Amino acid sequence: MSLLVGIDHVQLAMPHGGEPHARKFWADLMGLEEVAKPAHLAVNGGCWFEGKGITIHCGVEDAFLPARRAHPALLVENLGAMVAKLEAAGIPFKPGKKLDGYRRGDIADPFGNRIELMEKL
Repeated sequence: MSLLVGIDHVQLAMPHGGEPHARKFWADLMGLEEVAKPAHLAVNGGCWFEGKGITIHCGVEDAFLPARRAHPALLVENLGAMVAKLEAAGIPFKPGKKLDGYRRGDIADPFGNRIELMEKL
């Protein structure tokens, strides 16, 4: 029996100085709200975002390399509308392989991290 009950947040790495790009992507484009980091953590840089059932932490990593395989898979309500919005902003969408019960595909955040988008059918 597992004692796990859920995921509190997903942390994605970004390079130093990436906060403006993270804000434009996660808040302006993806529609999440930026929330203040606790002061003792804010000194490390980065930024946090929240929305309905989702919390994303963007953390600064000294030797940053984008995660191209490991990734969060985010549920969306209307994948077609999300893809249109992303592509209008210059973010390409790559349709994913068939998975029963879902329509899905991948994008990259401003730092090259893989983000999977999934819509339940």
